Amino acid sequence: MRESIGGKFFVTFIHIILILISLTCILPFVHLVALSVSSGHAVDLGQVLFWPVGLDFTVYNYFFENTPALRAFTNSVIITLGGTILSMLATVLTAYPLSRRYLYARKPITMAALFTMLFGGGMIPTYLVMNSLHLINTYWSLWLGGLISTYNMLIMKSYFESVPGEVAESAQIDGCGEVRLLMRIILPLSLPMLATLTLFYGVGYWNMFMSVILYINETSLQNLTVVVQGMLQIQGNFNMAAMDMMQQQEMVSEKLKAVGVVVMVVPMLVVYPFLQKYFVKGIMLGSIKG
Repeated sequence: MRESIGGKFFVTFIHIILILISLTCILPFVHLVALSVSSGHAVDLGQVLFWPVGLDFTVYNYFFENTPALRAFTNSVIITLGGTILSMLATVLTAYPLSRRYLYARKPITMAALFTMLFGGGMIPTYLVMNSLHLINTYWSLWLGGLISTYNMLIMKSYFESVPGEVAESAQIDGCGEVRLLMRIILPLSLPMLATLTLFYGVGYWNMFMSVILYINETSLQNLTVVVQGMLQIQGNFNMAAMDMMQQQEMVSEKLKAVGVVVMVVPMLVVYPFLQKYFVKGIMLGSIKG
């Protein structure tokens, strides 16, 4: 069937809208990248828009040598890897039993999980709990505080329910237990969902800010997000006294801020392409059943 002129116009209009929305996300980041690699003089005069002016990468060296950024980057990697692994493990071990229809009290447990999406313990009670468990200034306070996202757990539960029951029944007839069924059959069939939720958890832990502010008081344990936020407010973290006048002129405020944001965003941009092919499929299949 040939598409009508009105239909073509509508599709073209939607494409234009989506392109404009995409540009609102892409162009600010391109501008920050251009600022971070341009000369300080060009940045100070406002000559940089979307293309670098006078390439200069020395600011990246100063960013890692004269700030706690390298240590904070390492902390962010530790927080993200440890938290993502623990959260995925806990989410799988929660979602799988709830997806089995023969689980006793399945509906009340699911409703209790849904209750946590509407009501929380609050900041102060949660802090008191972490303090009583002696988890302050440890990464366990970050990992245990947000171990399971109810939203992610429900998506995974729906995905497990979408696996044909005949597959599980056939495996059980052959003597396959619950653990083996999960490890050898259900999880291999759920790779799109696992990749999608791994990305969700990873981005959440990488960008974690408020929890680090609340529970991590030692600066040596803070992550890159907190360090960059402090840099956006003040330049006190930079050892300007160790630079000569010309170098200080190159290290203008806007350029430093741009470098901090770029360093914080790029790791997630590098990881995303490896998981992107599973992303849409995982979300769509996980939302078929409620």
